[in-house]
Parts: sequence; structure tokens; C-alpha cells
Amino acid sequence: MANIKSIYSIKDLENLSGVKAHTIRIWERRYHLLAPMRTENNIRYYDTHNFQKLLNVVVLLRYGFKISKLSKLTEAELQARVNEIRSHKYDRDHVAHQFKLAMMTFDQQLFMETYDSLVPDRSFREIFFDYFLPLFDDIGVLWQTKTITPAHEHFISYLVRLKILANTNASMANPASPSGQVYALFLPHGEIHELGLLYLNYELLSRGHHTIYLGENLPVDTLEGFKTLFDQVTYISYTTVAPSPDALDDYIHEMATSVLTSKDAFWLVGGRLSDKTPPSPHIRFFGSLREIVEALPD
Repeated sequence: MANIKSIYSIKDLENLSGVKAHTIRIWERRYHLLAPMRTENNIRYYDTHNFQKLLNVVVLLRYGFKISKLSKLTEAELQARVNEIRSHKYDRDHVAHQFKLAMMTFDQQLFMETYDSLVPDRSFREIFFDYFLPLFDDIGVLWQTKTITPAHEHFISYLVRLKILANTNASMANPASPSGQVYALFLPHGEIHELGLLYLNYELLSRGHHTIYLGENLPVDTLEGFKTLFDQVTYISYTTVAPSPDALDDYIHEMATSVLTSKDAFWLVGGRLSDKTPPSPHIRFFGSLREIVEALPD
């Protein structure tokens, strides 16, 4: 139980649902909305059914339902109301809740069903930016509040990774443009957060560009050979934890002097370098993944 969460404190429910603990307690006392259990020390805790019920209530409140009415519905009736709403319009909060619930309960099927419900009316770009990226922003907060464990993040990251790779694989069926421009995507040595880079590879392939995906944890000296193999290379990378702050300037200098030695070699970098001034016109820094996507050629 210390590593995989199947019971939740009231603070966990607050972090996961966005409803203040004080409000949850009021709903319990006044409407008997949730049915908390108690430890031997009389401390409240909640199971997955309580968690899911609260998430459904939050969605329905946004559509004008009253808490006094919702509290009288069974879990099945609550779910039916939510499904009825979703048959008419998408509710971003509900989708976010479903992805969180899938993560917290390690429910792969729920993740797949939620994703599949979005596909008919959404492009993969919309799904990624409207649902997946906000989910990982929430995960960052849940990490800080100790609501989730590494197991939760690894589980949901793996599933999102599968979807990126599936869409990338479909894009690879299209022949690359014969322009001669090559995009080499990599993460610096020590950097392991790969999902954003995988998505950028998908974007480039879906636009018909030639990419070379090199992945994570790549030393600079392994890039030097590309300048003899290709005339026009744009390197793309992302930094979140590496290089360390005190090593960033040296890393940028090494890239500029060892790799970007051709007039047709460029480097696009996302992440925490955005507050720095690029030392060369061949280097561009971006503050977000979306900014890089918008800068890519069609």
C-alpha cells in the first residue's frame, strides 16, 4: 500500500478533483455524498468508488446539476448522467478525470476507452495538446503533493508513449520530402524525459519531413559525424533536468563549436533555456513544446 495507492486521504481527493477538502467534508455531513472509512485512529480514508463518484459529481456540477440532487443518485445513475452529457459535447474536465482515474487505478482499458472516445472528432495534435500535456502538468503538481508514486507516472507515460508511437508509425507510411533537409532529434546526456521529443518526431513525419530519431541521453560528440553525412541538418532537443544549470553555458558552447559548424546547421532547443539569449543565429530557444511545433515548416 505504500507504493501503489488504492485508498485516498481527503487531501488526495482535493488534489485529484480540485474540490477543497472543506467542501468535501460539508458534502459528506450535509448530503452523505461520500462514504469514508476510518482507520483505527479515526482518520478518514476513501476507496476508488468514492474517488470515481466525486469525479463524476464535479463534472455534473459544471452543467448546472445541484449537489442536493446528485447526492441522491446511485453511482450507476451518476455515470449515466455523465455519459448523456458527453454524448452531446466533450467535457475536458471529465476526460482529464478519466485519465487520472486510469492512472490511479492502473486501468489500461479505461485509458484506451477514453482515448478512443476522442479519436473520431479530434486530431492527434488536439488530443496531445488538449489532454495529454495538461495531464502531465497535473502530474507535476500531484508529485509535489505526494499524491502519486513513480509507478503511477511510469504507467501513464508508457500508455501515452504507445499512442505517440502508433501515430508516428502511421505517418511513416508517407514518403519523406526530397528537399535534402534532415531533422535529427535527441536529448542531451543525462536527460531522460522523452515524450515531448517523440511528439516532435511525429509532427515532423506527419508533415513529410526526413527525421533521424536519436533518443535520450546522447553525448555531443556522437553528433559530429552528421555534418559530413548531410548538407542541411536541423538538430532538435529538449532540456528539463540536464544539463545542470551550471553546465548549460558550456553545453551550448560545445554544440555551437563542435556541431553547428556549417551555414546550414541549426539547433532548436525547448525547455528551460528559453530565458537565455542564443549566442548564434543558428540556435533558437523555445519556452514550450507548442512554440517549437508552431516554428516547424509545413
